[in-house]
Amino acid sequence: MTIDWNSFTPWSSLAGGLLIGLSALLLLHANGRIAGISGILGGLLRTGQGDNHWRLAFLLGLLCAPLLWRMLAELPPLIIKADWPVLIAAGLLVGISTRYGAGCTSGHGVCGVSRLSPRSLVATLTFMAGGFATVYLVRHLLGVAL
Repeated sequence: MTIDWNSFTPWSSLAGGLLIGLSALLLLHANGRIAGISGILGGLLRTGQGDNHWRLAFLLGLLCAPLLWRMLAELPPLIIKADWPVLIAAGLLVGISTRYGAGCTSGHGVCGVSRLSPRSLVATLTFMAGGFATVYLVRHLLGVAL
């Protein structure tokens, strides 16, 4: 195994993590809402909620963040080595899983774990175990180099 030291960016990673935590904390204290992307987007797609303004603002912030970063520094290259059927299948699996798991990685992993929610702790451990198993299966058993 080799380490790509040019891609090792602890300070920007720390800053990003702090900003994610701060935004989750602010949303919880200001609106009493969990910063789970699947719940925010799902609530936006339901009619008659009456709270679409903050949901739109949150999602707009997610979309605008890379544009703001690009004004300060160069964005890292985006390299996707999977083909469209794999990406579509992965997206559908994630979407279905967030419905069955009552949340996504941001809702459970960032917000739920910080609140010591037992359900979120189990969900996050399940996400991680599934990710580890998938990488092991794809890379080591199937021999697919990503």
